[in-house]
Amino acid sequence: MRKPLDRHALWSLLSEKSDFWTEVDVVQVTGSTNADLAEAAKHGAPEGLVLIAEEQAAGRGRLGRQWVSPARAGLTMSFLLRPTVPREQWGTLSLLTAVALEESLKAVCGVRAKLKWPNDVLIDGRKVCGILAQVEGNAVIVGAGLNVSLTEEELPVPEATSLRIAGASTLDRVEIAAGFLAHVAAVYQTWNERGPASVIERWRRESATLGRHVAVSFPNGRNLTGRAVGIDADGCLQVAGPDGAVETIAAGDIVHLRPQD
Repeated sequence: MRKPLDRHALWSLLSEKSDFWTEVDVVQVTGSTNADLAEAAKHGAPEGLVLIAEEQAAGRGRLGRQWVSPARAGLTMSFLLRPTVPREQWGTLSLLTAVALEESLKAVCGVRAKLKWPNDVLIDGRKVCGILAQVEGNAVIVGAGLNVSLTEEELPVPEATSLRIAGASTLDRVEIAAGFLAHVAAVYQTWNERGPASVIERWRRESATLGRHVAVSFPNGRNLTGRAVGIDADGCLQVAGPDGAVETIAAGDIVHLRPQD
C-alpha cells in the first residue's frame, strides 16, 4: 500500500531542517502543480510556497511532453521562488534544483545520482527525476517529478527508473521531500547571495553529460552531434562539433550517445 503523504509530518520535519519555506500544501489531484503555482504567483503569492500533488492529471515536462506517474508512487511538486539575482541568471535554477536533489538523494536514500543537462537526474543512466522551471512575472516556478516507488512494470518508458528499483535505503516520501526541500533552500540562498558559480561547479562535478558524445535537437528543428566539453557561467552547454568548433547551447534537447553512435 502506498500511504498518503502526511502534510503535518512533512511540515514538522521540514521546519526542523530549514526556516526558508513559508507553506507546504498537499492535494490529492491537480492538473499541474506548476500551473497552479504560476496562477498563485500572478496574484502575489510569496516566495517559499510549496505544492505537492499525489497525482497530476495534466503534468508536463520539457518541450510540452506529458508527464505521468501512478498516484502516491512519486513526489510531484512545485515551489515558488522570487530571485533577487539578475534575471539573466535565472536559467541556472534548473541546475540548482538538480544539484540539490542529487545531494539529498545521497544523504537521505544512500543513492548516487548523476546530472544530465539541462534538467534531468539519472541513476545508472536512467531518469529518476525531471525538472521544469518557468518564469511568471517576477517569480520562478520550479517543478520536479521524482519516481519513488514505481516498479519496472509501472515505468512510463524503459529509460526511466525509480528509487525503489535503485535500492534506496528509504522510500519514505516525507523524509525524501523534507531532505530535498532543505537542500534546495540552502543552495538557493547561497545562489541568491553570491550568484550561480557554486551551483555550476557542483553541477560539473556530478555531470553525466560532460565528456559524452551527444546529439542536440534545437527548438528550431536544427540538429547537432558532438562532444559535450563544458558548461559556462550561465549554465549553457558547450558542444564541440565534428569540425572542432565549440557551440554554446542555451536551449535544446540532449541525447547521450553510445560510443558506436
